[in-house]
Amino acid sequence: MSALGGLSRRERQIMEILYQRGKASVTEVRGVMNNAPGYSAVRAMLRVLEEKGHARHQAAGLKYVYMPTVAREKAKRSAVKHLLDTFFAGEPDQIVAALLDVSATRLTREELDRMSEMIEEAKREGN
Repeated sequence: MSALGGLSRRERQIMEILYQRGKASVTEVRGVMNNAPGYSAVRAMLRVLEEKGHARHQAAGLKYVYMPTVAREKAKRSAVKHLLDTFFAGEPDQIVAALLDVSATRLTREELDRMSEMIEEAKREGN
C-alpha cells in the first residue's frame, strides 16, 4: 500500500470518513463530505482507492459498503515515512524542526512536554 500522502485531497477526505466510520456506502460518504461531488464521482474515487489498495468493499444488500484495508495507525506511519523520505531526505530531526517552526506559536506547553517525554522514552529504548 502506498502512503496516504500519495492520495488526492478528495481521496484523503474519503479515507478519513472511512476511518472515522469504520465502513460506509457511497451515499453515506457523500452525506459527510463538504461540497460533495456527484454519486458517480464518489463511487469512482472509492474504486480508485480500492485499486490503490487503501479500501475494499463488501456487498450489503443492493449496495456496496467500503472500509479501509489498513489500520489507521499503520497508514499514519506509512504517510509519515513517505513525508520524511520525500521532503526531508529521511532525516527525522529536519521534520521535527519544520514542525516546531510552523507550529511554534500554536503548540501548548503540555504538547511540548509530551513531545519531550516521547523523545526521552525513545532515547531510553535506544531508538
